[in-house]
Amino acid sequence: MKGKCLCGKIEVETADTIDLGICHCSMCRRWSGGPMFAVHCGSDVSFVGDAPSKYQSSDWAERGFCSSCGTHLFYHLLPNNEYILPAGLFQDQDFQLSNEIFIDEKPEFYEFSNQTTKLTGQQVFEQFSPDS
Repeated sequence: MKGKCLCGKIEVETADTIDLGICHCSMCRRWSGGPMFAVHCGSDVSFVGDAPSKYQSSDWAERGFCSSCGTHLFYHLLPNNEYILPAGLFQDQDFQLSNEIFIDEKPEFYEFSNQTTKLTGQQVFEQFSPDS
């Protein structure tokens, strides 16, 4: 898949996927202005053009954006080098919504009708904890 930021100064390329998740956590909602439509891309992601600006948003992750237009480019899990990219970067890709995480942090004012797997924040931490 190929995508780009709003101004086109940064292009991103990763393997094709149709799987799409939604994150309802308070950080993603603050960062994106709503739930993050997330594409899990692993570590095989390349950026061409300007270098993304980075912000370390927690001990385990950083978020990237275009310093020219502000487009959100990635959420990067540092321990396993996994990139999670916003679906909006890929305007020509057909996705299938499969899961929602941090469902316990979702505000009451919206609801998706798709049939998805839903995990609370605690379930996410348990699933991805190195002790599990």
